[in-house]
Amino acid sequence: MTHQLKEFPFDIQISFHKVIEEYKKELKEVQNDISREYMESMLAHVSKYPELSEGFSDLALLEKYAEPIDILLDDLFPNILTNNEIKSAAVPFHNILFKTSRRLKQIINIAGENFALQFRNMDQELIYTFASIQILKSYYGHVIDVSRPLYYDIPDDNGIMRHYRLAMNADFVEIIKKDDAPEVTQKDVDLLLQNVDDIELWKEKIPPHSYIFKGFTLINLTDVTIDDAISELKTTLLFEEVNEVEELQKLQEIFRSIYKINDLRVGFTVFNRKEMVFEKMENEEAKSYILDEKVNNDCNSGICEKAFQALVEKNTYFTISNVDNYSKKHDNLLSKNLIKNKVKSCLLAPVAKNGKLLGVLELVSQRKNELNSINAIKLDDILPYIVTTVERNRNDFENRIKAVIQSECTSIHPSVLWVFEKEAKKFIKDLDKDGLASFKDIKFKDVYPLYGQIDIVASSEARNEAIKKDLMDQLDIIMNIIEKAYKIEELPIYDQIKYRVSDFKEELQERLNASSEQKVFNLLKKEVNPLMSHLKKQSEEIRKLVEEYSDMLNPETGLVYNHRRKYDETVQQINRTMSRYIDKRQIQAQEIYPHYFERYKTDGVDHNIYIGPSMANKKPFNKVYLFNLRLWQLSTMCEMENRFYQLQERTPMKLEAASLILVYNSTMSIRYRMDEKKFDVDGTYNARYEIIKKRIDKAFVKGTEERVTQKGKMTIVYSQSSDEREYLQYIKYLQAKKYFGDQVELVELEDVQGVVGLKAIRVNILYSPDSNHPENTITYENLMEELH
Repeated sequence: MTHQLKEFPFDIQISFHKVIEEYKKELKEVQNDISREYMESMLAHVSKYPELSEGFSDLALLEKYAEPIDILLDDLFPNILTNNEIKSAAVPFHNILFKTSRRLKQIINIAGENFALQFRNMDQELIYTFASIQILKSYYGHVIDVSRPLYYDIPDDNGIMRHYRLAMNADFVEIIKKDDAPEVTQKDVDLLLQNVDDIELWKEKIPPHSYIFKGFTLINLTDVTIDDAISELKTTLLFEEVNEVEELQKLQEIFRSIYKINDLRVGFTVFNRKEMVFEKMENEEAKSYILDEKVNNDCNSGICEKAFQALVEKNTYFTISNVDNYSKKHDNLLSKNLIKNKVKSCLLAPVAKNGKLLGVLELVSQRKNELNSINAIKLDDILPYIVTTVERNRNDFENRIKAVIQSECTSIHPSVLWVFEKEAKKFIKDLDKDGLASFKDIKFKDVYPLYGQIDIVASSEARNEAIKKDLMDQLDIIMNIIEKAYKIEELPIYDQIKYRVSDFKEELQERLNASSEQKVFNLLKKEVNPLMSHLKKQSEEIRKLVEEYSDMLNPETGLVYNHRRKYDETVQQINRTMSRYIDKRQIQAQEIYPHYFERYKTDGVDHNIYIGPSMANKKPFNKVYLFNLRLWQLSTMCEMENRFYQLQERTPMKLEAASLILVYNSTMSIRYRMDEKKFDVDGTYNARYEIIKKRIDKAFVKGTEERVTQKGKMTIVYSQSSDEREYLQYIKYLQAKKYFGDQVELVELEDVQGVVGLKAIRVNILYSPDSNHPENTITYENLMEELH
C-alpha cells in the first residue's frame, strides 16, 4: 500500500464491505418504495466495482473509485450538513482523508498547499502501540481504557492555530489475524500493559503486519481551540519550568487563539494596595500598557475615574473599544501610552482575590472595536487560574524578600535554621500553654572555626589620597574663579579669600589630618559660598565658571566628589563582586558538610565558617569534612583574588589586595546572642580566637618591619606543626592546579598583645588575567605590568 507505515501491526485494506452489508440488511426490511428503489440502484451501481467490497491497498484506487465511493457514503455524509460538520472517511493512523465534508475541505484549503495533517504529539512508536491496543480490544475483547484523545492542529486564514479533537468511529472495520501471527495470551497482555513504553516488547508480541485492517474509519472533528487554549494556559501557569520570556510569548499566543486576533498583545501591571500605585512586574520582559516605560504611577492619575471604580473598587472589566475617542475625553497616563503603542481597542481585566486587586491583565489590539465589553466575558473561565498564578508569584516574591532580609540583615544562616525552628516551635508551645515564653540563646559546642579575609592594601591611604585630591581640586577651582573676578573688580575681600585658600592648600600639601576636611567645609560655608552667589552676577564668563563649579559638588556635602567617588565606586564594586562570588561558591561548600557561614564587607570581604557535629542535624561528622572545607577555602580565596584583579579592568581606580587565612586547630563553642542578634564565641578561653582575628593582619614578621600580609601572596597563619604540614600538602596540590607558584616561605610572627607563638606560610598566587582562559596564568609582577 502506498503510504503504508513500514512499522505498523496492520496491513491496511480499504474496504466498504461492511457498509454494503448494512445496506443489504436494511433493504430486506425497508418499507418505503422510494428508499428501496434508491438502495437497489445504489447497490447495483457499486457492484460493478468488486474491489470496493473485496478491499484494496493501493491509495491510487481511492481516486479511481471516487464516484462510486461518494455514492456509497452519501448517507453517512448528508449534503444538508456538509457546511456544518467537520467530518471525513479516513485510513486510521495515517492522516489520509478520502471523503470529507465541505467544511473540512475549506479548513484544509485555508491552511495552505504546504500544510500536511499530523497528529499532535504522536510519534511512530506511539502510533504502533495505539494500533496494537485496538487489536487487543477489538480482536481479543480486552477492556483497555485509552483515554488519550487525538488532535489535529490546523492554522486558519488569520494565521491562528486552531485545535480540533478527533472522535473516531470504527463501525465499518474488521480486524483479521494472519495465520503466522502469534497468539496473544492473558499473560502477554499483563506484560504489555506493565511495559507500555517498551516498543520492542510490543513488536515481539504483536509483530509488524501480523493483522489485517479491513475497512475504513469515520472521524468527526470538533473545534476545541478555546478549551485547548484554556488547558494550555493552565499548564503554562501551573508549571514554572518555562523560561519567563518563553512563558510570556506562550501566553500571548494562547490569548490570540482565544480571541482569534493574530496580532493581539498582552501586558500586565501590578497593583500595590499599600501605596495605591500601579507598578511594573519584576520581569523586565513583561510589558505594561498602563505604565509603558514608567516603573510606577499613582493609580488615581494613571487611569480615569471610571476605570478606577471598575478595576480597583468593583473588580470588573474595563474596556475601551475606541481608544482615539477615549483619549479625546481623558488626558491621563493610560490614554497617552495606548496612543504611543498604537493601540485602538483594549481590555483591562482585574486580577483580584477576595475583593482585593492584585494586578491588571491587559489585552490590546491595533483595530478599534476588536476588544469590547461583549467579548470580555471570554476571560471569565481564565481569570481564576491567572489569579492563582499571580498570588503564587507574589507569595514567592515576598518569600524571596524575606530570604534576602535574612541573608543580608541577620546572622541566621540556612544551614543552622533547623535549630532556630526547633526553638521557635518550643517558644510557641510554651506561649500557647501559659502565655509565658522566652527564646533561649542557641549554642553550638565543639565546632572548628575557619577565618579568611581579602583586604584592599593601604585602603586608608588610598581613601585619604582621594579626599586630598578632591579638596585640592576644589580649592584650585575656587582660586581660578576668584582670580578672574579680581581682574574685573579689585575688591579686598577677593584678595583675602585668595590668601585663605592658598594657606589651606599649603597645609593640605604637607599633610591631611582628621580636621582638614572640616576646615575646608567651614571656609566654604562661611566665606566662599556667599561670595559665589555674588560672583554669578558679575559677568557671563564667571557665571558659567560658578555653575560648572556647582555641578561638580556633592549636593549633600557641598564638596567636590570626584576622586572619592571613584574610590567608593571601586570599593563597592569589588565588595559586591567578591561577596557574590563567595556566596555562590558557598552553596557548593555546603554539599561537603552543613556548616555555618557568614561574610561581611569592610575594605574587602571577610568571612567566618564554623563546622562541627552539633551544627548538622543528625549527620555524622568526620575530620575529613574539615580538611575538605579548608582546601575549599584556600582554593576559593585564590579564585577571589583572581576576580579582584580581573575586575580592575572595569573599575574607576586601580587597587591592590592581600589575602589571609587563620588556621585554628582547637574546637570552640559559639552562641547566638538574642540581644545582639548575632553569633559570638562562648567563654573566656575562646575569646583568644577573636583577639587573634583582629590583630594578625597588622602583625609583623619577626625581626623585621614587614607586614605578614603581602600583595600577590596568600598568607596562612597558624600555631601548630600539624597545621603547617597539612597546609603545605594543600599548597603542593594547588601548585599542580596552577593556583600557586613555587615561592613558598615559612616565617614567624612578632608577638602582639595577648597573642604569641604564631607562624605563617606565604606562597605566591598565580593569576589568570583572562577569565575565559583560566589555564593561562602569570605571576603578580607580570599582572601589575598588564594592569598598569
